[in-house]
Amino acid sequence: MATASAPAKLILCGEHAVVYRRPAIAVPLGDLRARAEVAPGEPGAGLRLLAPDLGVAWAAADEPDHPLVELALSAAARLGLAGADLTVTLGSAIPVASGMGSGAAIGTALVRALAAHAGAALPPDAVAELVYASERRFHGTPSGIDNTVVAHERAVWFVRAPEPGAAPTIEPLAVGAPLTLVVGDTGVRSETRLPVGAVREAWQARPDEYETLFDAVGDLATRARFALAAGELAVLGHLLDANQTLLERMGVSSPELERLVAAARAAGALGAKLSGAGWGGVMLALVTDETRGAVEEALRAAGATRVLAATVAATV
Repeated sequence: MATASAPAKLILCGEHAVVYRRPAIAVPLGDLRARAEVAPGEPGAGLRLLAPDLGVAWAAADEPDHPLVELALSAAARLGLAGADLTVTLGSAIPVASGMGSGAAIGTALVRALAAHAGAALPPDAVAELVYASERRFHGTPSGIDNTVVAHERAVWFVRAPEPGAAPTIEPLAVGAPLTLVVGDTGVRSETRLPVGAVREAWQARPDEYETLFDAVGDLATRARFALAAGELAVLGHLLDANQTLLERMGVSSPELERLVAAARAAGALGAKLSGAGWGGVMLALVTDETRGAVEEALRAAGATRVLAATVAATV
């Protein structure tokens, strides 16, 4: 049996604007992972996928249009496993539809496990490319940032490719001081494609207004990159707050998210914002060792259904 895993992710800043080729910063959460196992299947059974956490199982032949089936078949063909009888078991500790990259993590774990079964080594860029096709099936017009940061497993600066077939800009980021992030889950599930689609419709209806918003987010991401590299956490926190204001103006926040953001700030967070597509899912708060406990308690009191904490290690 071959096994593999992949981390959750958070977008630190740049949501939505990144779809329109402004920069974004994303970080992996190595302690929170999706997993996949690949084992030989029964002769003649073809490819089967199992998700015991969800109590479902399906054969590729019965659901050929399922995004994960398409991903598995594409990866298998690339790895010389086309037509093989395989059983793929999937599981994840990452909340779904929460902005934490659950789909990208499951897809990445799946591709890595198939590669391990084939005895092949796929570089992160190749894994990200395969998973992106699956992300498009799930989300419509994703930026590509989720599959990128999950496949590379490090903080990245990401700018979407200028045209189909071109490569995105992906640069590893310097992290000058460890970041402690507290994540509050609203418990509200929102498919990424829905707020992404709503922003696209608003952009098409009011292009000047939304281009200005996207430019402002891109400027914040640039400033956040320098603050991150310098370890200036107070500055970074202020920029996260400003990013949240812009996301609210785009219409992708929600009362549940704003309640958690306000609670985190009141409890001493350096900054707080939604993370991901919005309309639900999760928010993040940048905290210190001294304020972490108070922020976690405040988020629970404000209605968070789950509170997680993760550290992004310094790189310099």
